[in-house]
Amino acid sequence: MSTKDIHVEEGAAMAIVRAESHTAGGGRRLALHSPVTGLPIGAVDVDDSAEVARVVTRARAAQPAWAARSVGERAVLLRGAIDVISARRAEIAETIRTETGKPMAEALGVEIVPACDFLNYWSRRARRDLRPHRQRLHGYLRPFKQLHIQYQPLGVVGVITPWNAPFVLTLNPVVQALLAGNTVVFKPSEVTPRSGEWVARVLHEAGVPEDVVQVLRGDGETGAALVDSEIDKVCFTGSVATGRRIASACAERFLPCTLELGGKDAMIVCADADLERAAAGAVYLSMFNTGQVCMSVERIYVIDSVADEFIDLVVRKASAVSCGPGDADMGPLFWDRQRDLVAEHVADAEATGAEILVGGSVVPGEGLYFQPTVIVGAHHGMRIVNEETFGPIATIVRVRDEDEAIRLANDSRYGLSGSVFTKDRARARRIAARLTTGSVVHNDAAVIYGVPEAPFGGRKDSGVGQVNGVHALRGYVHAQPVLIDRWQPKHESIWYPYTDKTIRDLDGLIRAFGNRLIRRLLS
Repeated sequence: MSTKDIHVEEGAAMAIVRAESHTAGGGRRLALHSPVTGLPIGAVDVDDSAEVARVVTRARAAQPAWAARSVGERAVLLRGAIDVISARRAEIAETIRTETGKPMAEALGVEIVPACDFLNYWSRRARRDLRPHRQRLHGYLRPFKQLHIQYQPLGVVGVITPWNAPFVLTLNPVVQALLAGNTVVFKPSEVTPRSGEWVARVLHEAGVPEDVVQVLRGDGETGAALVDSEIDKVCFTGSVATGRRIASACAERFLPCTLELGGKDAMIVCADADLERAAAGAVYLSMFNTGQVCMSVERIYVIDSVADEFIDLVVRKASAVSCGPGDADMGPLFWDRQRDLVAEHVADAEATGAEILVGGSVVPGEGLYFQPTVIVGAHHGMRIVNEETFGPIATIVRVRDEDEAIRLANDSRYGLSGSVFTKDRARARRIAARLTTGSVVHNDAAVIYGVPEAPFGGRKDSGVGQVNGVHALRGYVHAQPVLIDRWQPKHESIWYPYTDKTIRDLDGLIRAFGNRLIRRLLS
């Protein structure tokens, strides 16, 4: 087979992945090339549908014994993975940097620090959130019944994760599913396979049995085979296009799924904002991880009365951002076609009336670098305002007032997150209540994913379900209600045979609801 580029829609963008000749066993192999130098950095043998089925079968066989352990036992094992990560942090960071080109600060701060925090939080929280409990009943059944809620694992969970934060975005859902008593089969992006594999390695080293958490290697075909296999839930993080296909496949089987998809997050800068902080936030939050973050700030709406000062500050701060290999502030994009897409968005903006104040060009050389860029005069007829760019671009739009900022922020098919910069906390909450978005952050942005208490999830095209918060953890279990008799009467009032007394009793109950005191007693 001749070598050719393969571009798979697992996430919004990815590094250069090329197909090599078939392996000796007849399978496919993917060669990986560095986004920093363009040189080869390894290869991945693709797991086919038969191997996917075998892996899922092993996970199914291992699940009852794993579920039989108490939540506390599972939590102790998973908490031990923090020690493994701490001991192996240099190796993990180096793998991430080799595959992504991230600066060390981002390998540590975006990936490893939050991974340890998630492990600590979920392993300590799971016993409380998954403990069987009694739920107080209301109404006329209260004297007769008791309601108990107990949580049953779903079984085998399939997790498919992206390239942009390959360690932490894999670890977080895997840990939640394992704590809930499921076994997990996960497929990291084919662009960052070794970074994703570290999740299985650290969990196995911490004592989690090998068949309880297993990793698949491959591209979109492998991911599709996992979705079509005999699993009990899918958790996917990636592109809207792939998310739609997964949702459709899951709907055919009534298979639950959690989908964390793309974003076009808006930042609103109010007239009373701390402009120094807002400008620093606008630059960092649109450019860290080279803008390759689903909660990255992609649209900035600034009140006209402070726009000139704000833009001057943004230009100054963006001009100071270093870009290049090593430990510069900003690393490369991950895919040659993604670099072309960012360039297309910038060119379209300039051609349709926007002004480029900083950057705006591909950095010459072997790496997939794009200059830190500031654009003003953008409007909603531009691709850079309507489509997910996923690049280091601060796109600024002047608005008359907060009402216009809110209207334009909501004028998007995406609804993942958003941010409001103001000194007034009450104003931030009022504006947040009017934004059609999954979450809102005051005077910050993407940090919301790192708050495990927060029920993080998207609206509109940005996804389905929540990946953090108690509902995320409980999304990996079935909440089974069990109704227990408090005492057993000799005769049920509603069972056969129906009599005149049955009708009188029911009619009396309805009339009792008309009494406010009784309604309060029954509520």
